[in-house]
Amino acid sequence: MGAIIDRITEFIKEMLQGWVLSNLENMFTDVNTKVGSIAAEVSKTPADWNAGIFSMVRNLSDTVVVPIAGMVITFVLCYELINMVMEKNNMHDIGSAQIFQYLFKACIAVLLVSHTSDFVLGIFDVGSHLVRSAGSVISADTSINVESTLKTMFNNQLSTMEIGELIGLGMETMVVGFAMKIMSVLITVILYGRMVEVYCCISIAPIPFATLANREWGAVGSNYIKGIAALAIQGFFIMICVGIYAVLVSGISVASNLHSALWSVMAYTVILCFSLFKTGTLAKSIMAAH
Repeated sequence: MGAIIDRITEFIKEMLQGWVLSNLENMFTDVNTKVGSIAAEVSKTPADWNAGIFSMVRNLSDTVVVPIAGMVITFVLCYELINMVMEKNNMHDIGSAQIFQYLFKACIAVLLVSHTSDFVLGIFDVGSHLVRSAGSVISADTSINVESTLKTMFNNQLSTMEIGELIGLGMETMVVGFAMKIMSVLITVILYGRMVEVYCCISIAPIPFATLANREWGAVGSNYIKGIAALAIQGFFIMICVGIYAVLVSGISVASNLHSALWSVMAYTVILCFSLFKTGTLAKSIMAAH
């Protein structure tokens, strides 16, 4: 009778061990895949990330926004001319230098609006260069193999656990696995949300660029350029966050406490998501964009 009970107990323990290991195999797959693809995602320019969306945004900008930007330029230049006339005593003190200065400013304004896309994409090219350079430094560190490390720990210690401990550990791996899937979704939301913001900014770019010809209205354009630059360097900060995450995970102790290692990896992933959310605010703060 005792032998039968031992066999049943051993059978239940083997099933529970398989359940725990199965949970572990799928636990970090989504997050590790997403973390490994972050460098490739944020290093892409708007034209490379999704050619279809970029083409649509570029077409909207050229056909819908540029005509409105032309009206803004007209208003700004008229406003500039009126100010110049009033400052120069109703044109009595105006010389040829002021006229050439006004014409030069008008040509620059038209040139900026005509080549807005080139200027904006140039800013993102600089941001992509920063990300690629950072990726070449930390690319080795982003290859995180948490799963095999924890499986080694589990295999060494599962055989010593009783049924109650295995059931508790199985529930724990289920909870952590579900949380890790949520973290993977959040990382996707952050990356895609940034690119949606980039495309929205690109679509409206000619209008703020049209305000740069005037000192007072130019604050709109200068703040827009700061915002674009912030979006560009946000990718660099994302890469730094991924590098920090990789170093933290690689330093997890593989000694005795399975529960501590399991929740440590989850905690580091939560920290990664939180820091990714903060990269946009940090970039805007550094560029003084508001």
